[in-house]
Amino acid sequence: MNFNEIQELIKLVNKSNLAEFKMKNKDFELLIRTEKYQKSSNQAFIAAPQMAPANYVGMPQVPVAPASVTKAEGEEEKGSVVQSKNIMEIKSPIVGTFYRSPSPDKPLFVKVGDHVKEGDVVCIIEAMKLFNEIESDITGTIIKVLVEDASPVEYDQVLYLVEV
Repeated sequence: MNFNEIQELIKLVNKSNLAEFKMKNKDFELLIRTEKYQKSSNQAFIAAPQMAPANYVGMPQVPVAPASVTKAEGEEEKGSVVQSKNIMEIKSPIVGTFYRSPSPDKPLFVKVGDHVKEGDVVCIIEAMKLFNEIESDITGTIIKVLVEDASPVEYDQVLYLVEV
């Protein structure tokens, strides 16, 4: 391989999405690292460890976490608009990522105007690669959804307002 071929190879690697290119020949060894190599090597140390899939045969099911429900009495908490004493809040029982449907192509668990009964699944919260179905502890009508789909939620954060 001559100098011009090496230069051409360097140009090709820089234009590509490769972070590193290594080539061995009986006469020489060539290693080309791009700026992407620095970024990808730094990210490798920051990345979280991969966990085994949560739903494989023989694994016990994670118990369903009931939602925490409190009576709203004129207090405003974290942006909730409470106007009546017959409005109750469904709160997150855990920290995680809030999802309104079981998957992007499936319908929402509940939407504004839907009637929910005690025990109905109202959302899923993903925590540590586990999807936890959140059930309603009250019976009533959803009047407001306070969290956007795929948003992070905190423990005890209000998710829904329900008129009982």
